[in-house]
Amino acid sequence: MVIEKEEFRQNFKPFDKEIVVEIIDIFIQEWPDRQKEIQKNIEEGDFESLRFNAHSLKGVVANFIADEPKTLAKQLEDNAKEKIDDDNLAKFQELTKLINELIEELKEIKEEYV
Repeated sequence: MVIEKEEFRQNFKPFDKEIVVEIIDIFIQEWPDRQKEIQKNIEEGDFESLRFNAHSLKGVVANFIADEPKTLAKQLEDNAKEKIDDDNLAKFQELTKLINELIEELKEIKEEYV
């Protein structure tokens, strides 16, 4: 489990169900582009863009109460800030795996709101 589901429900409790579904859909639709962009940043050594994109991803997954991907995104952000290239690709591959799990869990949660 990537998402703390009870905390997720509490976090999104004030929102209309349609808004929750829209937030989930937007994340799922945007992930492939985010994924390609972060991989490109790592491959090109573009630390400034990597820092921005990892920070953005960290914020989004934090909203879903997904600590493991949030932690990996923060590690990528911190590495980019310090211009460290160590294990960024391995961290990104693990992050991708976790985001794919996150997406599957979001799809399940979304069914509760439809």
